[in-house]
Amino acid sequence: CSPCGAIFIDEIGEVPIPVQIKLLQVLQEREFTPVGSHLKEKFQGRVIGATNQPLTELRKKKRFREDFYYRLCSDVIEVPSLRQRVREHAEEITILLSFIIEQIVGRTPPELVEKIGQLIVEQQPDHYRWPGNIRELEQCVRQILLNGVYNWQQIDDPEHSELAERIEQGTLSANQLLSTYCSRLYAQLGTYEAVAKVTQLDRRTVKKYIVHSG
Repeated sequence: CSPCGAIFIDEIGEVPIPVQIKLLQVLQEREFTPVGSHLKEKFQGRVIGATNQPLTELRKKKRFREDFYYRLCSDVIEVPSLRQRVREHAEEITILLSFIIEQIVGRTPPELVEKIGQLIVEQQPDHYRWPGNIRELEQCVRQILLNGVYNWQQIDDPEHSELAERIEQGTLSANQLLSTYCSRLYAQLGTYEAVAKVTQLDRRTVKKYIVHSG
């Protein structure tokens, strides 16, 4: 970070519009007024925000200001979800387990990392999505250390159940399947370009499927 420090704002996607306006003024004018004071002071640090919300969707819904987005997001780092990281690089789970165990017990015994990893593989439901992401993995490790088991979340998804039933019955066309798949990816990734990269389709085709789905 810069020598002037930085402000970290977690869950930036949840910030109300009035607060976005005030933060925008700070970013544009580089001035702020401390609480209890009437004198403006200079701000020269950086502002770092984090969110798990699709800011593109929030902007469409007018829940995130366009000017604030472009002023804030000069540099964007996208961190993949836990399930994506594990799917693309299986060794990621061992690295994460080592870090989490060290945070909990103060050291990283290789045999403990291996044992917990083995228990997770044995107990984890098929195609588990890790809805709680890294925080859920940490909670999973804590519960396994204490009880030897983890209470896996079973989230009912009526839309997913209906989709699976239609696929099984053979009543879903290829276009409908692609529209649904592209829309779900878009909800997760936030851009047509990212969906195009995953599906290996061109951007215009991806947009067509997503618009058709909506």
